[in-house]
This record gives sequence, structure tokens and C-alpha cells, in this order.
Amino acid sequence: MSDLTTTIAPKSDRLNADDLIGVPSKTIKITNVSVVAGDQPVSLGFEGDNGKPWYPCKSMRRVLVQVWGGDGNKYVGRRLTLHRDSTVRFGGLEVGGIRISHMSDIAEPITMALTATRAQRKPYTVHPLTTFSKPPVPNPEIDAAIANARLTTNLGELESIAASASKLKGWTAEKRKEMAELVKEKRELLKQQDRQPGE
Repeated sequence: MSDLTTTIAPKSDRLNADDLIGVPSKTIKITNVSVVAGDQPVSLGFEGDNGKPWYPCKSMRRVLVQVWGGDGNKYVGRRLTLHRDSTVRFGGLEVGGIRISHMSDIAEPITMALTATRAQRKPYTVHPLTTFSKPPVPNPEIDAAIANARLTTNLGELESIAASASKLKGWTAEKRKEMAELVKEKRELLKQQDRQPGE
């Protein structure tokens, strides 16, 4: 088998979202935690990181502190499951980012409110990671369906996208809610446009 994923790994000194393109999820065991001054002040070294630690963004640092507490020394030996979320935005564009789906050393799912935009907070849930955990496998077709629904300007096409998307497997509750809200909002918008008289 010819694995092309090895040819698209970014040249970087840290783990980033592009490293997880084509990778359903990645479970890491933390070996060291460093806190320094700067825009990305926390780095998590992990087994097999090949000199590319993970620098969690502020939202994921909030998850870490909420779930495991503020003492980074206690993180060593614990495990996380990471995945690429293609909907993460930066500078107004969807560039993708690394998100935590599972964490060890917790007994049940933990939900918290994270800042989505300056005016909006959304619930975010992490699940217990055990030897028997099977982290959800993100489905690229789901992300594509959401993107297509966001881009379409045709009501019939929107309904077709929504119908096809409902048959896809791998929906998480968060993704399903995002799609439902998007379709509802876009449907009303397109209906209003259809009712307006042509110029």
C-alpha cells in the first residue's frame, strides 16, 4: 500500500491540525508539560512526538484546566485523544484546528461552555478515555455536507444536501445540532429571497 499521508505532513516544530489530515484520531500519552511566555504558552510533549509537541489553543487549555486542574505536572502519564476539526476558524476562514475528544482519569463525560465567538458560547463535551474506549471517527463527508449547506444559494439544493446528509453515519450530537441549525436558518433565508419580486 502507498500511504500518501506521510507526504503531506507539514514542516513544523509542533503538532498541528494539518498533521491530522487523513487521521481519524490520535491518542497521546503526555511525557512533559512546559509553560513559557508567548502567544502559545503551553506545550505538551508526548510519547512518539518526534520532537513535535502539541501546543493547545486557549480553548483546549481551558478544557485541560477544567477537567484535570491547573497543575500541569499532574498531566504527565495521562492520555488524550485528539482529532482535527475542520470547522475551526481563524481570521474569518475555516482553517481547521486540533480538538480533544477523550481524556483519561475521568469517570464520566464532562460538558463545559467554551467561547465560540465574542458573543457566543457553546457547550463542549469530553469523554472518558479508557483501555476500551473507541473514540468517534470523524466523517469527512459530514464536514463536506455542512460546508456545502453553508455555501449553497439554492433552496432545492439545500434540501437535497440535508436529505443526503441525514443518511451519513458518524454524526456526533454537536455536528448534528450544527447542521440542523444551519439548515433551518438557511432555509428561511432562501425562502425569503424566493418570495422577493425580481428586478
